[in-house]
Amino acid sequence: MTTKSSGKGDGTKLIVANKRARYDYFIDDTYEAGIVLTGTEVKSLRGGKASLAEAWVRIDDGGQAWLMQAHIAEYPHGNINNHHPTRERKLLLHRHQLDRLAKGTAEKGYGIVPMRLYFRQGKAKLEIGLGRGKAEHDKRQSLKEKQAKREIDRALKQR
Repeated sequence: MTTKSSGKGDGTKLIVANKRARYDYFIDDTYEAGIVLTGTEVKSLRGGKASLAEAWVRIDDGGQAWLMQAHIAEYPHGNINNHHPTRERKLLLHRHQLDRLAKGTAEKGYGIVPMRLYFRQGKAKLEIGLGRGKAEHDKRQSLKEKQAKREIDRALKQR
């Protein structure tokens, strides 16, 4: 199960994190958005059955944000009214946040990336980031830095 507590005592329980988000994008701003869910989706999330691997966020012409292609598995004990696993889900943000995101995505190379899905005080929240895509050489540099840090930590641990 992928759920775990943040350990800060703030009532946050992580459901799923998109590990590739920071690898594939330079994240400039992050926002916390609420999500409009059905009952069976919430029950499935409480079981940790979700994936943000292929998810993305779009802002429609009406200025509303939508979470696209996020997979929340069907609830196994649901009835005929069970939800569709990859349906569009509305995100709840303030108007000024939506305007900032829309303005940011109008620039070339920027996109809105879902980063973490979690429960905060019983409410499902999604952390999204406004990010610019990394080039292949930037990804290699990030891996080199990560590997060098890991080797330094190992050397210090052995001392």
